[in-house]
Amino acid sequence: MPKLKTVFACQSCGYQSPKWLGRCPECEAWNSLAEERLEASPTLGGGGTAALAEAKPVRLDEITLHERMRIASGIGELDRVLGGGLVPGSVVLVGGEPGIGKSTLLLWAMGQLGEQGVPVLYVSGEESLQQTKLRATRLGTRSEQLYFVSETHVESILQAIEQVRPQVVVIDSIQVLYRSDLTSSPGSVSQVRECANALVRVAKSAGTALLLVGHVTKDGSLAGPKVLEHLVDTVLTFEGDPHAGFRILRASKNRFGATSEIGVFQMTGRGLEVVDNPSASFLAERSAQVPGSMVTASLEGTRPLLIEIQALACPTHFGLPQRRMSGVDMNRVHVLLAVLERRVGLQGIATHDVYVSASGGATVIEPAADLAIAIAVASSLKERPTRSTDCALGEVGLSGELRSLLGAETRLTEAKRLGFTRCLISRSSVRDLRITGMEIVAVSSVQEAIAAALERP
Repeated sequence: MPKLKTVFACQSCGYQSPKWLGRCPECEAWNSLAEERLEASPTLGGGGTAALAEAKPVRLDEITLHERMRIASGIGELDRVLGGGLVPGSVVLVGGEPGIGKSTLLLWAMGQLGEQGVPVLYVSGEESLQQTKLRATRLGTRSEQLYFVSETHVESILQAIEQVRPQVVVIDSIQVLYRSDLTSSPGSVSQVRECANALVRVAKSAGTALLLVGHVTKDGSLAGPKVLEHLVDTVLTFEGDPHAGFRILRASKNRFGATSEIGVFQMTGRGLEVVDNPSASFLAERSAQVPGSMVTASLEGTRPLLIEIQALACPTHFGLPQRRMSGVDMNRVHVLLAVLERRVGLQGIATHDVYVSASGGATVIEPAADLAIAIAVASSLKERPTRSTDCALGEVGLSGELRSLLGAETRLTEAKRLGFTRCLISRSSVRDLRITGMEIVAVSSVQEAIAAALERP
């Protein structure tokens, strides 16, 4: 009988310790170590050696590729993020906050695949079959190739996969599955790791595309990321405000495509809908002639997105001024405020609360939005509105200079299409620029850009 081993495993990163610790040495999380009883693995010999002998090396020219390298879901935004569709034998981890729409997105996609004649198995561990039926009816999903099972026992799920032999399997979610030979509770690191390992082995051997739904912890990261990230081929994050309409799908890891593409959806009463023109949707409710507003063009992969940056500066009533950000990097905004005060000579920043937000629930992470943030803050402080047909592009350096950016022509083409007639851009980015019908204002410093943006028309 194999020995039982007791370890204390971190529920955030998977670190194991022979004794309990108040703080995990790996991820520095407090009170995250939980006691788990593990069975010692049998030593390799006899049968293990025979198993190794079955692994025969194969030359590169002898390896045959699948006839259908991609399985298109029929949802353009999802296929864009995946790199063209699902790859047979790939494992995709989909994470997001509760209620953001992960199950709705996957059930919609699986319904589209089923209508194409692709056999799909949807494993619902958190909802009963009746609840899943209600969701499918609301989405209008009807397919004879879409199979459902409500189960959390991994061995039973593997039997269902063997019985149906689907091309795509969805596990909703990995945190509720368990193996009977492990004594730890479902959701623990050992259960998540072993259950995912068993499912991945079956998916790789059978050439089945596997999608795992993962929960998000309080700090906004996928539960057990160190355990799951190296097991899967693609990590997708479904984000957005649950109380707002827009949802954004991003890829942080993708072995079969780029990680810079995004997909934009909108939650409606009938479920998710694809947003064909995200820029127009983000700018639909923009107010004209209001101080503290400037539009920038963010390049997400090959897609330019026009996003409104809003800033509000008001006198502080506390000892220290407050800084609140939404959709932008707080540390980056702090640097820009220091540049505005030191290099531009903008007075009043140290005595004003500053709030900066990217409208529409969007998230702007690239430095090309620096100039728009700086102009929006200056506009709010000086109470002088910018032109509603202006946009700004450029990275701001610590000395107040503007640096060049990639994809300037693509961004300006999208801005022109949406009716913007003037763009403030760094001087080094206008070389070999072919844009007609739009005024290009080349500026070298953030001070020069603010003066041009706030001048009276």
